[in-house]
Amino acid sequence: MVGKALGGLGYQAFHQRTLSASSTVSAKTSCFVAAFLMLIFAIPPILFGAAAASTDWNQTTYGSPSPYEHGEASLTLPITLKHLTPPFISIIGIGCVAAAMMSSADSALLSAASVFTANIYKTIFRPQASDQECQWVVRASVVVVGVVGPLLTMLNSSILVFWFLGTEVCYMIVFPELLCVLYFNISNGYGAIMGVLVALMLKLLSGDPLLGLEPVLHFPGCTLEDGVYVQYAPVRTISMLSSIAAILLFSYLASVLFNKGVLPEKWDVFKVKAQHSPVPLSPVGGTIEEEETEEMNRNSQKELVRTRFISALPPGFDPTQFASRADRFHGGHHRYFQLALHSTLSQLEK
Repeated sequence: MVGKALGGLGYQAFHQRTLSASSTVSAKTSCFVAAFLMLIFAIPPILFGAAAASTDWNQTTYGSPSPYEHGEASLTLPITLKHLTPPFISIIGIGCVAAAMMSSADSALLSAASVFTANIYKTIFRPQASDQECQWVVRASVVVVGVVGPLLTMLNSSILVFWFLGTEVCYMIVFPELLCVLYFNISNGYGAIMGVLVALMLKLLSGDPLLGLEPVLHFPGCTLEDGVYVQYAPVRTISMLSSIAAILLFSYLASVLFNKGVLPEKWDVFKVKAQHSPVPLSPVGGTIEEEETEEMNRNSQKELVRTRFISALPPGFDPTQFASRADRFHGGHHRYFQLALHSTLSQLEK
């Protein structure tokens, strides 16, 4: 339950809805209302499942054995609508399910295409790509994802397997990345990569019955049942926490190594050296000492700019009073230049 709740924070569709809200209050309100509606919307599937589990299928047009024993547990809803309800209820119900699936499908297609185009193609492969080129990439991505999606449904495994895997990926990988980026200034690209690798390694080594992977890393409580090892430890939560720790640790190490000159700057792919010097691993929201330090840095930069500005002026040129001395320049354009230069120097002296 915790995994689905926190993992849902990393869904692209969730942020599409909140960022498209008219105001912050509207976004917050929709999130709280959706949380309660999700509990209400969970009631009909539970009732359908309870009805299917308690039905004597031998007395229906479906026959015996039950859908679960036939290996059609994932088709319980359409089977129940078809064989346990009147025809017009079955048509309306399946139509509603199809409409909801199409709505979710087009949202997923657009999300996948836009994320690939904006975050991968535009950012990594072709930063100079034009808007028209990005539009064509989005269209091509929609076609590719639209073809691959139906092909996945032809596999022997249920499509719900991919849904569960997607939830686990969001919880173990996307959620730690989102958390660190929002609340820890030290986070950078090197830590993000290591966080992904650590989470994936722990997930694969701990085994996954959905993918048919045997566990290599046995956590406490791992037992052998019917020839299959079962992990009773919270593997997903362990992977998530390990990912957060890896992101912060390796981000800090990378920042120290590049800022101290231990590693050459030409190796700095993510430009960590251009960022601020490493600070303790504390949440966002600086202390009074940090704010005073930033103010001193800004004053030092202003003084440096002012000194270089004055040093570039001609010899004998009065840097502060020249705007009122008409004998220095003549003509309207020079007068505007005087006023602009005097205003700039005055601001730098504050």
